[in-house]
Amino acid sequence: MGLTKKDFFTEEQNRLAATLKAFSHPARIAILQHIINQDACICNDLVNELGLAQATISQHLKELKNIGIIKGNIEGTSVCYCIDEKVWKQIKIELNHFFTDIKIEKSC
Repeated sequence: MGLTKKDFFTEEQNRLAATLKAFSHPARIAILQHIINQDACICNDLVNELGLAQATISQHLKELKNIGIIKGNIEGTSVCYCIDEKVWKQIKIELNHFFTDIKIEKSC
């Protein structure tokens, strides 16, 4: 069995890469902004708000759920999504550490 990227990098580096990957699509940023501004949302609200297909929205929600930043609760025939505040705080801490730990001594 071959080695994977998880074998070569630290857990923190892999987690940060997964987070940045989840943030790397403008639709996901728009989804996060909508959920944060509304405190929660139903997937159909996102379809109406962003004008994307249901399947596209669902795929983006899946990516955000995979890193744990959002969670969904079933309400009847719909799923209501909200930010997981504990994960959100941890992501902000990790990103802050990453960006403040970088020291650029020389520029090109």
